[in-house]
Amino acid sequence: MSAVLKTPDTQPELSTEEIQRLDSAHFLHPFTDFKALAAKGSRVMKRAEGVYVWDSEGLKIFDAMSGLWCVNVGYGRKELADAASAQMMELPYYNAFFQTTNVPAVKLAHKLSQLATPIGDRRFDHVFFSSSGSESNDSNLRMVRRYWDLQGQRQRKTVISRKNAYHGSTVAGASLGGMIGMHEQGDLPIPGIVHIDQPYYFENAHSGESEEAFGVRAAGWLEAKILELGADKVAAFIAEPVQGAGGVIIPPTTYWPEIQRIVDKYGILLISDEVICAFGRLGHWFGYQKFGYKPDLITFAKAVTSGYVPLGGVMVGNRVAEVLIEKGGEFNHGYTYSGHPVACAVALANLEVMEKENLVLKVRDSLAPYLAQHFGALVDHPLVGIAETCGLVAGLVLVQDKATKKPFDPDLSVGMICRKHCFANGLIMRAVGDRMIISPPLVCSLAQLDELMGLIRQCLDLTWAELKQLGHV
Repeated sequence: MSAVLKTPDTQPELSTEEIQRLDSAHFLHPFTDFKALAAKGSRVMKRAEGVYVWDSEGLKIFDAMSGLWCVNVGYGRKELADAASAQMMELPYYNAFFQTTNVPAVKLAHKLSQLATPIGDRRFDHVFFSSSGSESNDSNLRMVRRYWDLQGQRQRKTVISRKNAYHGSTVAGASLGGMIGMHEQGDLPIPGIVHIDQPYYFENAHSGESEEAFGVRAAGWLEAKILELGADKVAAFIAEPVQGAGGVIIPPTTYWPEIQRIVDKYGILLISDEVICAFGRLGHWFGYQKFGYKPDLITFAKAVTSGYVPLGGVMVGNRVAEVLIEKGGEFNHGYTYSGHPVACAVALANLEVMEKENLVLKVRDSLAPYLAQHFGALVDHPLVGIAETCGLVAGLVLVQDKATKKPFDPDLSVGMICRKHCFANGLIMRAVGDRMIISPPLVCSLAQLDELMGLIRQCLDLTWAELKQLGHV
């Protein structure tokens, strides 16, 4: 007998099968093969608490991806629900057009400017709100080009990004990103966006090359591209502190200092896409604070509300903000939900929880070192070629031969085999090709990290056994 889902009292309860039927009949999911999902049926998530979610069949699952990199304070936080309810009763919505504002948006903008501490000559006193990371990066593209127009350098249009980066799925966001599969659908990227290789030591380093030397060389790809295009044509470079959806690609320590030298040398703007890395994920409020570089624009979303309601935005550094403000003229860009009062109220409550529970310092001083030690130990597994962490994100690579780090044939989809075992055994661990990644909630205890490591090992063992049975190892 399958479990049932409760719906409002005026409607009958629906079984898992009925929800799945309605789902396939009406709901087109993101990044999904619609035909394959209709044949299989969606997993129906029913409730959540802390670091766990439960599906409609009663399976308890450790959510090691924090939803989608975002539920930093964990599930079931009454403080956030109460903040949303109170704001809905007072001012559920009003727009930021017509020269109007609202109290939660103003308070949140001020709070974010305090958290985004100055670095060098860069301050972040201003915020442009959106509802998502994709929208925020669209705003970045508009803002960067507006900045150079106001500076009398209209020829500076081109934005340089990285292959395998993820900056959203709108037309501009997907173009800024470097995902080949996304570019192949929709004739992307749009003009004025180009890409360089990612700083992925495991795949791109020369034989015998140190991580430090590779970091400098990888950053040099930016300078080579600037010179190829002409420095007077380049508007900005956009990058994630640590590439998230691309597989938790952690740059060598030498990478960001060299990137900073290059953008300074040629006077181009630097956009730090921190949709994943901000709000404690790396043990700092923002990723640029960990790596010590000086962005001009900072993209944020996801964990600003711990995913409870949609909210995103751009922290606009003084270099850009002062030109936009002092030169005047209307900036013809914005969204219906920019500075949504309910979303901003929830964000304020979320940040208050994070401060009250010292979650950022907890990650930096306790969880991140513990995860680094125990996740790194997974490299002793016969399937694991490398296991690395940065803050509370981590990734490991499944390889056919540990000694040579020979990869599996991509057609085997070994990562998806591993993910199948994860879901079946109460673990959400994401597969990016044959790279398995996690991003657990910041409220994890050390005991829960131990539990997580045990689940990962169990699923790696099951994957190894299946591959052995199939004759692939």
